[in-house]
Amino acid sequence: MRVLQRRLIFVLVCVGAPLGLLVGFNTFRAHMIQQTVAQNAAPAQVVTTATAAYSDWQPEIETIGSLRAVHGVNVTTEVAGLVRRVNFRSGDEAHDGQILVELNADSDIAQLQALQATAEFAETVYARDQAQYNEQAISKAQFDAAAADLKNRRAQVVSQAALVAKKTLRAPFAGRLGITLVNPGQYLSPGDKVVSLQSIDPIYVDFKVPQQQLPRVAVGAELHLTVDALPGQIFKGKVTAIDSLVDSGTRNFQVEGLLANPRRRLLPGMFGRVIVNSGVLQQYLTLPQTAVTYNAYGATIFLARKSSSNVLVAQQTFVNVGPTRGDQVAILRGIEAGDVVVTSGQMKLKNGITLEIDNRVLPSDDPIPTPQEE
Repeated sequence: MRVLQRRLIFVLVCVGAPLGLLVGFNTFRAHMIQQTVAQNAAPAQVVTTATAAYSDWQPEIETIGSLRAVHGVNVTTEVAGLVRRVNFRSGDEAHDGQILVELNADSDIAQLQALQATAEFAETVYARDQAQYNEQAISKAQFDAAAADLKNRRAQVVSQAALVAKKTLRAPFAGRLGITLVNPGQYLSPGDKVVSLQSIDPIYVDFKVPQQQLPRVAVGAELHLTVDALPGQIFKGKVTAIDSLVDSGTRNFQVEGLLANPRRRLLPGMFGRVIVNSGVLQQYLTLPQTAVTYNAYGATIFLARKSSSNVLVAQQTFVNVGPTRGDQVAILRGIEAGDVVVTSGQMKLKNGITLEIDNRVLPSDDPIPTPQEE
């Protein structure tokens, strides 16, 4: 009996040992294969992400505009004369009616006084002839001649007074004066420029819009202006007029807007970027424009989704994009609010690749970006 037991144990050992070795070898091989696959798998890719959310979206029209003074002229002389006095300095603020330049008017004033004396004498003659005519001491013709002479003398006085007044140049409206090169003692001819005068608070902005956008522009619509000369500043205004015709060459129409300029930092001739609000306020799912990749098949984005092993992986999906504003783009279809979307690093991604999120430095997502000066 003991001999049979020993033989049975021996047989079991002889059969079990190879089976155990085989199972252990297969287990070890599977483990090594798993390690090799893990080592050769693509490492997690570092990306930035943003959560898709609804935001208020004001439809806008973007274009380029040019600034123009509400009133702007080059002050010139109507008559010739020698400059006696310059009553302003370049860059001054002038008020309406302010005396800017005085020309020498001595001879004109003397002539005016002579004409005034002649007119007074004609008035005396007229009064005497009127009394004599009432007494029928003179004829009607003589009395009419005296009346006509008085009117003529008075008209000469008025004409000469106007000439004297023209020797004094006044500001036709309030505004900022430019740089002048006129000096006392200088002789000016009719039409010579004395100084530029610009009324710049408020100030106009002129811009052109394609004819297809005509229904979207209305008088009173709010607009915003930015200029490169003043980075980071936004000037607000309203549309004041729309031209009555469309340019047949460009098929654009001109629009005029009015902006407040209390600090007078906007100057005529500057160009700027104009954004005109058009239509009613809407809501869109928005993302940074860097999140969308465009190819021959359409626009795609990568979502950050958790896999069955509870790790973040990339999932590519097609989307329909809408309008853009600044650094943002509206997504019309393809994602839902709350989806986590990759915003940078997409070029190294493919479906199923593991993701590592690092949002310390994010792409710009500003609806109204401004130039950054380094």
